[in-house]
Amino acid sequence: MPTYQDRFNAVVAFGKTLQAMVQAKEENKRNAPHLEDWEKLIAHAGHKNGWFTEENIWFATAQWANELTKEKLEKWVASYPSPTKKPIVLLIMAGNIPLVGFHDFLTAYLADAKILIKLASNDQVLLPWILNFLQAHTQEDPDHVKVLEKINAPYDALIATGSDNTARYFEHYFGHKPNIIRKNRNSVAVITGKESPEMLEKLGEDVFRYFGLGCRSVSKIYVPKGYDFDILFKALYVYRDLIEYEKYSNNYDYNKAVYLMSLFKILDNGFLIIKEDSGLTSPIGSLHFEYYETLETLEKELEAKADLLQCIVGPSGFLNSIGFGETQKPSLTDYADGVDTMDFILSL
Repeated sequence: MPTYQDRFNAVVAFGKTLQAMVQAKEENKRNAPHLEDWEKLIAHAGHKNGWFTEENIWFATAQWANELTKEKLEKWVASYPSPTKKPIVLLIMAGNIPLVGFHDFLTAYLADAKILIKLASNDQVLLPWILNFLQAHTQEDPDHVKVLEKINAPYDALIATGSDNTARYFEHYFGHKPNIIRKNRNSVAVITGKESPEMLEKLGEDVFRYFGLGCRSVSKIYVPKGYDFDILFKALYVYRDLIEYEKYSNNYDYNKAVYLMSLFKILDNGFLIIKEDSGLTSPIGSLHFEYYETLETLEKELEAKADLLQCIVGPSGFLNSIGFGETQKPSLTDYADGVDTMDFILSL
């Protein structure tokens, strides 16, 4: 029977495989094991889900390649006690961005849990291949990590990710077991007006990566009164080719038409609509903004909305903000909603 160390070694091997594939792609070479298989999977995933572009899947691949090193994994798991139990954990995954559920899986896998997975209907290609890779390295019983068509097997705990509506469903049907049930969250950015053009260009990565579909995507910005949006538009112009992508363009056109027919005042640069709005969630192709009086008052406002926020991008020292361009580069210890899933599983 495979040991915990066998599982850990399999994850390290997978990380090395990702690293080799990413390097081969960057160097335009074909010498990485499994590269052809991964490229076929990327094409298939994009066919199944039009939002899963080749560029975005490779971006997610590169981020995981960067995190799945032996040193980072050892440092991560070293802060927890060794697993002593084998709880059965049910993972209900979202499908909004590529590999969005992989961190939950990885956490349960290295917590030595037995894992049941219900994949999102629009993200059923990439993770099964990863599971097969790990199983081939450990020779573990395939039922130890199992993908379910229907949730019809016993489990000890649940980790589920979805919208506010699906969260109510999860709580109704699965709330009787220990659980982590995630709801809608958004990310915001705080602009002071002192940012360099390079910083604002990096903000575009936070806004546009994955077409803004992730909870770590910036959907709203806070700006000081009198802010010159031309500076922001100029910095974001490098992302103008996004409008060539049909699904994004259709959403942009639709939302622009709705705003114009509703006589909303908007700012528009041909591929992004900026609208003053108190809401945190902005439609695809648009970005909400709100003016603030002082950073001190804004801190209090965002602290009161902490349960609705995933990331805050902003100046150094402002709450727990992260740097511009960093929202889509979470580390192993960046748990969704700030809830430590490793601790949750080990405490079962």
